Amino acid sequence: MSRKSTIEWTNSTWNPVTGCTKISAGCDHCYAERLSERFRGVEGHPFESGFDLTLRPKRLEQPMQWRRPQLIFVNSMSDLFHKDIPTEYIERVFDTMERADWHIYQVLTKRSSLMRRFVQGRYRGQAAPPHIWLGVSVENNAALTRLRHLQQTNASVRFVSFEPLLGAIGAVDLEGIHWVIAGSESGPGARPVRAEWVRALRDQCQAQRVAFFFKQ
Repeated sequence: MSRKSTIEWTNSTWNPVTGCTKISAGCDHCYAERLSERFRGVEGHPFESGFDLTLRPKRLEQPMQWRRPQLIFVNSMSDLFHKDIPTEYIERVFDTMERADWHIYQVLTKRSSLMRRFVQGRYRGQAAPPHIWLGVSVENNAALTRLRHLQQTNASVRFVSFEPLLGAIGAVDLEGIHWVIAGSESGPGARPVRAEWVRALRDQCQAQRVAFFFKQ
């Protein structure tokens, strides 16, 4: 776990899984992959296997040891709902989040249908605990299906990260969404964002009374 994060919308990170695979345009310049692959082959380094999907069960209990309440981004270096992560392992991650309930957890995914299926199964007929925030990444209009999946998920708090914002989103229904993050891509080869794309999202958030945060 990292006690301090440079990510502007959180305090800390917790990575019981690292590594991932790309599924859409928003993954093309993944910062986590870039960081991890720098250390591929370095014997004894946590990222000796680069960005290969890796379960890290020794980290499952880390939030239990962190007594000061934190805003924690879960799996900043992976996607908790990757199809190759066993459901039993995801259950263990949620077990820890439920037990260490003095923290707030931010669970962000691009695999929205898998998150919806898991959450609906775990919290049948009720919402996930309010200290577990559930969110999706949406980089362009083509990815808005993820937002609809989130709206169908039994969550107490739902958030959407329009980052990296790669195109105009257009009109968007934010019913049931509590928080929107927007931001541009950064790092080598970063694709540009247009101010009007961000302003359009901001204006829709204001009109629909949804909290808006612009990163960078």
